Amino acid sequence: MSRPVTLFTGQWADLPFTDMVQKTSGFGYDGIELACWGDHFEVDKALAEDDYCDKKRQVLDDAGLQCHAISAHLVGQAVLDRIDERHKAILPEYVWGDGDPEGVNERAIEELKNTARAAQKFGVEVVNGFTGSSIWHLLYSFPPVPPSMIDAGFDLLAERFNPILDVFGECGVRFALEVHPTEIAFDIYTAERALEALDRRPEFGFNFDPSHLIWQGVDPVQFLRRFPDRIYHVHIKDAIVTLDGTSGINCSHLNFGDARRGWDFRSPGRGGVNFEEIIRALNDIGYNGPLSIEWEDSGMEREFGAAEACEFTKKLDFSPSTRAFDSAFDDDND
Repeated sequence: MSRPVTLFTGQWADLPFTDMVQKTSGFGYDGIELACWGDHFEVDKALAEDDYCDKKRQVLDDAGLQCHAISAHLVGQAVLDRIDERHKAILPEYVWGDGDPEGVNERAIEELKNTARAAQKFGVEVVNGFTGSSIWHLLYSFPPVPPSMIDAGFDLLAERFNPILDVFGECGVRFALEVHPTEIAFDIYTAERALEALDRRPEFGFNFDPSHLIWQGVDPVQFLRRFPDRIYHVHIKDAIVTLDGTSGINCSHLNFGDARRGWDFRSPGRGGVNFEEIIRALNDIGYNGPLSIEWEDSGMEREFGAAEACEFTKKLDFSPSTRAFDSAFDDDND
């Protein structure tokens, strides 16, 4: 088994689609995970133009690249979030509209439904993304947070996402939430609660990304073993905790790349994620899908990093054994 190694284009959306395809191929990747922003994959055009998806596929085919997933992180964030001025920068103009929060939520819901339809037309079965969260601001329980307020957040998930998932089901596409701070599910317990809120319907699962777990103190391998049938996609992304007694794990309002932070992202293999154990766990749960590199490292030139990360991941991956190492001594071989 050789899992395809792909590159997520979300951090490269400043580049045109055709340039990104050529770079991805040149870096040595097997495929590409297209972000639904920039011109990498435009949901509105995919549905409005008969040949849009075919043309995208032709460019990928000519470059020898697979595509197993598209990603709708930005619009997904606006489904459950309490909308404010920050969202204008991440949403298409036709989703932002006049910025009225209720209208933005409604348009984001429709856009995510359309993303499922576009994915079906493009021929991919997974849409990765975010959900946002109406209760993230309640993370620290002071003033004291009554359980009913947290219940309301998961009730809102069910209210807004069940109609979205109905469309995903009709299209034969699955939604893979990237478990992540600021989302309704950000660790193991909240992921379990999200599944319960949605009656564990099969259209909803997870885009596993270890980088967002380790700095919280959550073991990524435990996440894989807790949800073996819900790992619909995998991001290879690294992070490191750099606590030195000055800045805490909440990072003091210091932005990514600031050396004073208590943690930050690193290029795969250069942080604290134990990818060896992750590959072994993926083998144990039978995950055969892409290993998609989401490259983020504020201290490294990105083209060097993307090429190195591809080589690292291909060397890292291996197939599970089909026999015990000492099976030569079994009685059955006598």
